[in-house]
Amino acid sequence: MTTTDRTPEKTPKMGLAYTPTPGLLLVKMGRAAERGFTEELKPTGLTPRHMGVLFEVDARPTSQQALIESIGVDPSKLVGLLNDLEADGLIVRRRDPDDRRRHIVELSKEGRSKMGAAKQAASRVEDRLFAGLDAKERKQLLALLAQVADSSGVLEGCVQLLRLSA
Repeated sequence: MTTTDRTPEKTPKMGLAYTPTPGLLLVKMGRAAERGFTEELKPTGLTPRHMGVLFEVDARPTSQQALIESIGVDPSKLVGLLNDLEADGLIVRRRDPDDRRRHIVELSKEGRSKMGAAKQAASRVEDRLFAGLDAKERKQLLALLAQVADSSGVLEGCVQLLRLSA
């Protein structure tokens, strides 16, 4: 019978019985992040999906179609999210003056105010998730994740957006 060499150097530091692939680790981190965001956002009345829409619209007023593509959500689900946000007075949908068939979605004054609370909640979650990284490592992680997201098509233009915000 062969025994497995379980020296401390070979034991995963993450407390798992196996060494996960990067993809599986991202899935686990994504679930932990979503749980953290859901909990932190409760006082604001927002969900992580609401926050995703608000962050996109805060970056630039955009059409509903562009939101569907950038967020990667089913059109019927986006309409429900937008209805929630509009009912709470956080966004405004207006006709595009250049194309009356399109709606442009933008933050309202109340939406901008709520964004402050959402950004603070996001910061608290990220501080917990990335507590083991210093500022330089966090910046490096963001750049690497953006590169992976961009090259895989998960977030179209993610690297370009990072370059604009740098």
